[in-house]
Amino acid sequence: MESIFGLLVPFLGTSLGAVCVFFLRTLNTAVEKLLLGFAAGVMTAASVWSLLLPAIDGAQEMGIPAFLPAATGFAVGFGLLMVLDHYLPEPQFVPGGTKSSMMLLAVTLHNIPEGMAVGAAFAGLLSGNVIPAAAFALAAGIAIQNIPEGAIISLPLAGCGMKKGRAFLVGVGSGAVEPVGAALMLVLTGLLQPLLPYCLAFAAGAMLYVVAEQLLPDVGGRRSLRGVAAFAVGFLIMMTLDVALG
Repeated sequence: MESIFGLLVPFLGTSLGAVCVFFLRTLNTAVEKLLLGFAAGVMTAASVWSLLLPAIDGAQEMGIPAFLPAATGFAVGFGLLMVLDHYLPEPQFVPGGTKSSMMLLAVTLHNIPEGMAVGAAFAGLLSGNVIPAAAFALAAGIAIQNIPEGAIISLPLAGCGMKKGRAFLVGVGSGAVEPVGAALMLVLTGLLQPLLPYCLAFAAGAMLYVVAEQLLPDVGGRRSLRGVAAFAVGFLIMMTLDVALG
């Protein structure tokens, strides 16, 4: 039951962002930067302490070169999201709604590897390689960065005349693929235990690509010190949890 709830956490973040359609016309920029900065800090620390280091330790226990699963999985995870970003449209709304379906497709497909990353973390939890606090913190970090994604789908659609209830459901639907991707990764690593170190590193690569390409560029800037500070706070909290409880 604990793992099932953990797999649903990122989806809840998207749903929370979609709920904004009933209360807001736009998402406050300062709040968005704080959320993204904190999520980036959590995900960066979790990628190292909760994913890459357990991947290295798991490889050593299996008697294979410690760097091999970490490097291979990381490269595949990072590279997969690079390919998705190259061939998919940017998940931004275009006035007039003419490309809203492409925006929805882009956000939805970007959510699949993020869900797989959460599944890998909880696979590590079930195997004893990842502590519960780290797995849930990673899921929470993804959920936080999903809040603006849910909002940028639902709010513009409502602004173009779509009924708020329908715009909310469209936003929620964009995140529905995350629990599916997470469950598939959980099943895969459960059936093929030797793949766990590779899957953990894959999750780290996917997460750090999201941080580097999607989160930090929106957080930085001379007038965004609060967002940058939130990154440090998220990193310190995640690092402290993992080291203290691990």
